[in-house]
This record gives sequence, structure tokens and C-alpha cells, in this order.
Amino acid sequence: MPTPPAPSTEIARSGLRQQMMALVQQRLMMVMLLLLFGVVALTVRIGWLTATAGISANAAGADAMLPARADITDRNGVTLARTIDAWSIAVHPDRLLNDPEVLAPQLAELMPERTEAEYLEILRSGRSFAYLERRALPELVSEVNALGEPAMEFLREPERLYPQTNLAAHILGWVNLDGHGVTGMEQVLEDRLMDPAHRGEPVALSIDARVQAAVQGELAASMQRFDAIGAAGIVLDVHTGEILALTSLPNFNPNDPDRTSQRARFNQATMGFYELGSTFKPITVAAAIEAGVVTDISRRYNAEEPLQVGRYRISDDHPQRRYLNVPETLVHSSNIVTARIADEMGAERMQHVFRQLHFDDPVDIELPVSGRPIWPDYWARTTVMTAGYGHGIAVSPLHLANAYATLVNGGIYRPITLLRRSSEEVPAGERVFSESTSDQMRGLLRLIVEEGTGRNADAEGYRVGGKTGTAEKAAAGGYREHTLVSTFAAAFPMDDPQYVIVIMLDEPRGDAGTGGAATAGWTAAPTVRNIVERIGPMLGVIPSETRDIDTANLRSMLWRPPSEREG
Repeated sequence: MPTPPAPSTEIARSGLRQQMMALVQQRLMMVMLLLLFGVVALTVRIGWLTATAGISANAAGADAMLPARADITDRNGVTLARTIDAWSIAVHPDRLLNDPEVLAPQLAELMPERTEAEYLEILRSGRSFAYLERRALPELVSEVNALGEPAMEFLREPERLYPQTNLAAHILGWVNLDGHGVTGMEQVLEDRLMDPAHRGEPVALSIDARVQAAVQGELAASMQRFDAIGAAGIVLDVHTGEILALTSLPNFNPNDPDRTSQRARFNQATMGFYELGSTFKPITVAAAIEAGVVTDISRRYNAEEPLQVGRYRISDDHPQRRYLNVPETLVHSSNIVTARIADEMGAERMQHVFRQLHFDDPVDIELPVSGRPIWPDYWARTTVMTAGYGHGIAVSPLHLANAYATLVNGGIYRPITLLRRSSEEVPAGERVFSESTSDQMRGLLRLIVEEGTGRNADAEGYRVGGKTGTAEKAAAGGYREHTLVSTFAAAFPMDDPQYVIVIMLDEPRGDAGTGGAATAGWTAAPTVRNIVERIGPMLGVIPSETRDIDTANLRSMLWRPPSEREG
């Protein structure tokens, strides 16, 4: 019979079991705590990832809802440029199933931009990818798809659309196939239009689509009527410097820039530099009044005979063969008297005023501008005299528009813009002429339309003032006779000037209605009248038969033959 264990041994074993059980419980507790911690950590991690993923997804979704490029609108919100989804047709030549010799003539028939040989070369190239047509119409996509070639691919890509077709084309420019601006405001505003933070907000230009269309239409009609080789037209707000219309003809369609000729792309309003002739005469007179050279506009100057200065002879196109005062000088557009006034001004003072009007710099505008005005290297006495009536110095029509705005707005030169300005954004500008000089020029410009070469610009009730300018085009060794640049620079309404209009026709030809005359008074001036009659109501200028600037005192200074005198 075995001997039972001693009590002390049994107690020792019992204590060991209890210690082991306690250790196991502790380890189980630690494992459970670790598992619990892991679950909590995993739950927190999943929650955080879900939250951040949601934010990213929302951000990505919001970004996807934005257009690839912001819209461009006119000042009233009319869309001028917008990005839409368009079709593109591509092919994977290395995956082609059909016979290239069968497929090539079918593609050439549907897309005749390439020849059958060119399509055959693409299909046999073995390349992995090739575009066949960008910006394809849905109908074309359906027809190509119907050919049944699995290697064809039809892609949706952003396309820049200009819904007004050629309206303001030289302002807008266009984008390339990759969606980046290559010219015009599309290029200037590239960063702003592509900025994700602002792509949903359109950029408003200063132009008014209604005014732009009126100018473009009337200018095209005049260009066609007078068989001109080119034309430019500008409407400018004289107080804000905002351009309401700017057009250059010939024009182009930015929806199809590849078919645009270099001549059509050339912006004559900003990059064409012309001797703008007698439109400079009011500027010279204003400069002389401001400088104290002309202290009394009733003073008479000798215009009895052509003015001989060395080997140069200055004559008048409408010779009066008598002494003329300042109002008569402008009404009859006397080169002789204007040259005499410029001569009294001298080179330094004439250059100073022209520099204040920035005639020596490229036009100050957002558009990319190449070239500079033609500024004389040496201002001889004859240079000063001829520059006074717009010969020997060449500027763009836009330079001239801003100069006339300065003449009539109280004498302040302001930078011009193609972007809409709020009242707070209008620059203070620089004073060129005093208010009193500007007031005098308003009356004189109105007188020219009432009594002088600008009669055909007189839109009834709109109180138009302005000056004609007809200049022979410069050529190697001199000027080309009867090859003219005809310009009219105008402002309205002259009792409270709001807008300047400049119209330029390049090499117009007279017709039966003008008696064969191609001068500005017969070609550019009537174009201004037609434009004013169309855009006046759009701009809130109401025609009036009672409101006008008082020119009675100026008219009294004009000599009239006895048969026309009262009493």
C-alpha cells in the first residue's frame, strides 16, 4: 500500500497550480487588452481614412464639375468663349483588323482633309495611336463608327467654342488643340482661365457684344462698298478707358483658326501704324492753346499761298487763299495754317505733347502687340510742321482713339483696357490738357461736323463731333498718289462726351455715290454716322433736337460769302 504524500508537498503543488493559473489569466488579459487596442486602433484608422477619402472624393468631384477652362464673356455676361466636350476620332494601327487598302478610301471620303494615300500611310504605320480628326461632329463619329473597325477609338475631349463665331475674333484669339491660348486674350488670360480656384468664374471683358456687332457690320459694309483692302473700328469709353468695340477687317473665325490667313490675323487697330493725316490737326491746336501759343482762336494766319520751307512745299487740299482763324483752319482742314501753328510750337513742345499721348510707345493694351509707332529720328523744322497735320509720324488707330478721348474728357489721359472696370478700378490718369482747353476742343470738333469736312458724320440728334483725316500711303521714295488711308475720329454726344469712335479704311475707292471721291469725308464719316445711329440707343444716349453744345460764337467766326450772310 503506497505511502500518501506528505501534507507539505501537497500544499506546495497546490500553490504552484494557483501561480500558473494566475499567470495564464494575466497573459490572457494582456492578449485581450492587445486585441482590444488593435480593434480600437483599426476602427480609428478606418474612420480617419473614410473621412479623408470622403473629403478627397468630394474635392475631386467638385474639381471634375469645373470646366477645363473658364468662360470669357462680354461686359453684360454674353458668352464669347466656352469649353465644351467634343469628339475626337483616333485609330490604333497596330490593332487593325480590316484591310488598310479597303479602309483608307472610306476614311478619305468621310474626312477629305487627308488624301487616301495619307490615310493608307497612317494605317500601315504600325503605330499604337494616331489622331484622325480632332473636334469632330457627332454625325461624323457615327459614320466612322459604322465602318466597323474595332481599332477605331472615339474620345471625348475639351473643345473651346466661340458661339459668336467671328465676333471680336482679334480680341479673343484662340486656343490650340491642347487647350492652351496661343493669341489674343486667350493667351493673355491663360493662367487665370486655367486656375482651378477660379475656373468656375467667367472673365468679363470690357466690350459690349451688341456694340461690337454693330461696328463690325457697318465696317464690313463700308469696306465692301468702297472696295477697301482693310479696315479698323474702335469704340472707347472716354471716362473709364474701357474698349466697347474693337474690330479689324479682314476677319477670321476662331473656331477654325487653321483656315485663317496671316493677313486676316493681323490686327490693324493695334498693330497697324498709319499716317492718320488731318485727324492730328485738333491735337496740334489743343497743344498750342495749352502752351499759350494760341491765346485767341480768332487770330488769323496767312493761307493765301502754299507755304514754302526750303525744298518742301505745303499746300491745302481745299485752298481758301486768304487768312484763316483757328475755327476756319479746322473747318477747311488747312495744312498751311496747322503747319504755321506747329512751327510756332517748335520741336520740343510738339514732341512733349505727343509723348504725353504715348505716340512714341506701343499701344498700352493687354493684347500682345508687336512693333512700335513710326517716330521721327530727327525733328527738323519741316518734321514738326508736317507732324502737326499727321504726316511723317505713324500711330495705330487705337493710339488716335485714346488721344481723342483725352481731348474731350477734360484733358485726362488714361490707360485703355479690354477688361471690364468697376468705378473703383478706373485709374486717375495723367493730365495732358486743361479742362478749359478740352471745353474749347469740344466746340471746335462739333463745328467741324456742323460746317466742315465732317458733315457726313452728323447723326441727327446725337451731337457728333470729329475730324476727317485722308493721307496718301507712304512708299519707298515718297507717297503713292491716290492710294489713301481714310480716317474719321469722332466723339459723342459733344455736350457731354461719353464715347469716342475711330473708323479707318485702308485704300478705299470712291463710287458713284461719292462722285468718285475716296476721302474720309465721303467714306469713313458716313460709316461713323451709321454706327452712332445704331449704338447710341444701346448705350443710353438719347437723340435730342434741343440739347447740343453751343457753337454759335464759333460759327460767327467763319467767313461766308455775301449770298449766305444773314440780313
